[in-house]
Amino acid sequence: MSVQKAYDQWASQYDSNENRTRDLEARSLRETLSAIEFDSCLELGCGTGKNSAWLAARTSDLLSVDLSGEMLARAREKVKDPHVQFKQVDLLGEWSFAEKGYDLAVFSLVLEHIEDLTEVFRKLAKAVKPGGYVYIGELHPFKQYTGSKARFETEHGTQVVTCYDHHLSDFTMAGELSGFRVVTLREYFDGEAKEGVPRILTILFQKGGI
Repeated sequence: MSVQKAYDQWASQYDSNENRTRDLEARSLRETLSAIEFDSCLELGCGTGKNSAWLAARTSDLLSVDLSGEMLARAREKVKDPHVQFKQVDLLGEWSFAEKGYDLAVFSLVLEHIEDLTEVFRKLAKAVKPGGYVYIGELHPFKQYTGSKARFETEHGTQVVTCYDHHLSDFTMAGELSGFRVVTLREYFDGEAKEGVPRILTILFQKGGI
């Protein structure tokens, strides 16, 4: 199923369904960014706004974009701050919406739906200020290797969203090619004992040229 159609359908139940990946990524974002100062933020793939309110409280300028109009409608209901803008965009196109430059760009469970990470970082190099940060929180590659993908239940059965497997080196090399360095890399597990396969991969990049 196409990404846009899938998330339009998923939107009505996205916040209420049990979803360990969603919840653990939200935790990882807060822990990773709690010590980072940023005045402007570009949230790429905001979904229903599960992280938007937290980001809005930390910045004076937040632009949250998503491919799904239904997801955006729910995000707008949650966050009504005047310094927050929501916009429907396709990240596969050119990023004319992000020309001014941001202190921080955020991806939360988005890049599994984009095949070419190198192209994403090429666009990030223009959208992020020198010294700025990029946060990525994704389903861990090890989970992808087991066949795990974004999916949800409907009256017609399980709907699986179009996804692409990305190796850890795909992220780091794509960032390096566009002038970003890894600041932190962390794995999140379902349990505190860190047993089995990690669920979430979190990477914080910083752009050079400070």
